[in-house]
Amino acid sequence: MNKSLILIASIALSVAFSGLCRAQSDAPYTEGPVWTITMVKAKAGMGDEYLKGLAKTFKGSLEESKKQNLILDYKILLGSAATPQDFDILLMVESKNMAALDNVREKFDPIARKIVGTTDQQQAMAVKRLDIREIMGSKLMREITLK
Repeated sequence: MNKSLILIASIALSVAFSGLCRAQSDAPYTEGPVWTITMVKAKAGMGDEYLKGLAKTFKGSLEESKKQNLILDYKILLGSAATPQDFDILLMVESKNMAALDNVREKFDPIARKIVGTTDQQQAMAVKRLDIREIMGSKLMREITLK
């Protein structure tokens, strides 16, 4: 008899607790993946040159990252700048969650060495890109789904 009472009490507490856990957030959305977004302004007449470079390094690195399940996806958006100070290219990298960004250098440095080369070669490429583009800013944003 005591075992039945304990079992019923345990079930009741479990149901009550699971209801509380689900009701913790009254946010009007559910959280989804995280996007790292970089806003780039290509210098006048250098947009195609910059995109050619991205096709070799950015795309190669991110395709390898997808194969290794380090990222979910990536996108590049191209458009006209709204003002002379505005960006015209968005580089977007989708990660499963914030935890996927932990120890990012340990995960991505070997890929960069494989695709671009040594640290010196990576730095030389970064310096060369200064002539053809300007990084306007970066953001880390979470995708949401409205309830």
